[in-house]
Amino acid sequence: MPLTRISLRAGKSVEYRKALTEGIQRALIEHCKVPPDDIFMLINEHDEGNFVFDRQYLGIERSDDLVVIQITFNNTRTIEQKKAFYKEVVENLAESPGVRREDVFINLVEVLKENWSFGNGIAQYAL
Repeated sequence: MPLTRISLRAGKSVEYRKALTEGIQRALIEHCKVPPDDIFMLINEHDEGNFVFDRQYLGIERSDDLVVIQITFNNTRTIEQKKAFYKEVVENLAESPGVRREDVFINLVEVLKENWSFGNGIAQYAL
């Protein structure tokens, strides 16, 4: 069960935000073997003063359209899976909604399965 947080500048359309989630989910399904209906995504929009980043970090020119994607999931993926996942997310978002490749920033947070709680009033662990 990945938890995806997407941060971007405020003002994008519902269609734009939907295209972001769909492009990320397709890559999760393809490369991380996530079931199609296993989707938990949070979109956070920020005004200019609350979305601060280095526009030239590592020599990459970033614009106001930067999209920061942070995904928390189990630490069971190989480096090859992660690389293929990164590549597909960038390709998917370039295709729709048209995010420049330089404006996709992905951070994976890997946790042990026993660190997940799935709710229903009490902590249930996926052991």
